[in-house]
Amino acid sequence: MRHGVLASPLGELTLARDERGLVGVWYPDHRGGAPADLGARDDAAFGDVAAQLAEYFAGERTAFDLPLAPRGDAFETRVWAALREIPYGTTRSYGELARDVGGPGYAQAVGAANGRNPLSVVVPCHRVVGADGTLTGYAGGLWRKRFLLSLEEPDADAAGRLF
Repeated sequence: MRHGVLASPLGELTLARDERGLVGVWYPDHRGGAPADLGARDDAAFGDVAAQLAEYFAGERTAFDLPLAPRGDAFETRVWAALREIPYGTTRSYGELARDVGGPGYAQAVGAANGRNPLSVVVPCHRVVGADGTLTGYAGGLWRKRFLLSLEEPDADAAGRLF
C-alpha cells in the first residue's frame, strides 16, 4: 500500500491505494480518520486520481473511472456499490437506499455503512440525504456535503433546496 496527499477545494485529501485499486480518500478532519498505516508516501503515484478529481471539481466529470478496492464487510460493499449508482446531480434518501440494498428496515444500517465509506467524493455518499431532503451526517462535515451537492446541482442551492 502507498499513499499520497492532494490539495483540493475541500482541503488536503489523503489518498491510499494498493495493487487492486484505490482504497481511500480522506479529508484532514475525516470522522474516523484514515488508517494509521498507509504505507510509503508517493504523491506521484496518484496522477490518475488527481486528474479525475480536478475534472470533477471543475464541473467536467460526472463519474469516476478508477479501479476501487475499499475495505469493508459484505453489507458495506453492497451499500458502497449502490452509492455509485446514484446519478450525478441527484440525491437519494437513506430509506430509498435501504430499499435498494435489502429493505426499508435497513435505513440505520445503510446510514452506518454510508458513514464508513472510505472513498469520499469518488463513491458519492454525499448524495444521500434525510427523508425530508435535509443534509444529515457526513464524515467530512456538512459544509463539504453542501459544497459537493452545490457543485453537482447549483440550481438546487440557488433555489434553497440544500438545507
